[in-house]
Amino acid sequence: MVDEFTQTLLGLMVAIIMLGMGASLTPRDFYLALRRPYGLAIGVISQYGIMPLLGFVLALTLAVPETIAIGILIMACMPGGTTSNIFTYFSKGNLALSVLMTVTSTVAGVVMIPLILLLYAAALDLQIPREDIVAVLIVLLVPVAIGMGIRKLNANAGAVIEFCGSILAAFFIVFIMATWVPQNWQFLRDTTPSTYVAAIGLGLVGITIGYFFAKALRLHPRNARTVALETGIQNGPLAIAIVIFSFPAEQQQAVMAVPALYSLFIVIVSTFVTLVFRRANTAAEQKMPDSLL
Repeated sequence: MVDEFTQTLLGLMVAIIMLGMGASLTPRDFYLALRRPYGLAIGVISQYGIMPLLGFVLALTLAVPETIAIGILIMACMPGGTTSNIFTYFSKGNLALSVLMTVTSTVAGVVMIPLILLLYAAALDLQIPREDIVAVLIVLLVPVAIGMGIRKLNANAGAVIEFCGSILAAFFIVFIMATWVPQNWQFLRDTTPSTYVAAIGLGLVGITIGYFFAKALRLHPRNARTVALETGIQNGPLAIAIVIFSFPAEQQQAVMAVPALYSLFIVIVSTFVTLVFRRANTAAEQKMPDSLL
């Protein structure tokens, strides 16, 4: 469970992270997205096709309580975030494509997340507060729009906000480790191994499936790495915000377990994957023709 002060602080941090994401966007990003429907399709299929299906399979096959299963589904239905952009950069992937996929999945999430959650929750006979989730998503799009407005009015101010949002996204993980984990230590000790399998598996299996999906489409290796990271790295802070502001206090601890644990483990998983990708970044690969899709 999250106390009132921590809840308020988490909400403020997520708002600033979304503000920073908005400050990284320009109308040209949307123009490029619309000009490259192939990239848009890959982003939508990866985020709202592959990952929700993976979450559904994990929730269906793992022996977890209903509240944990809801947390798995919510985490699996999240769009990409700034974390995926950072790891794409360090893995020498296609940063422009990464941003394009993040933009697409974030904007589309207002419609896609509630629809997919409703579909899979009904299949598992789970109850979710869909109206509350829609409201949270709409509210969190406001700072994105404000960030875009600031970037348009003053590019320098937008760049500063974008940087602060990216730094805060990394600090968010540290904050969860320092606050939520100690407060819920006994719960984490008592929870089943299946919960940890789900939290780690979402990211690791998602990245793996995303990579082979991109390879099946015969994408350039740089783009394949990008699609892999964008597929498996979901917006953990957004998932936690949805849980905090959509579920009653007595359910928050269990529902938030997978999003919180995912946010912790995805950094470790992504770091390992990035090291593997960097070693695969050969000189021959650099000579291959590349595009944004």
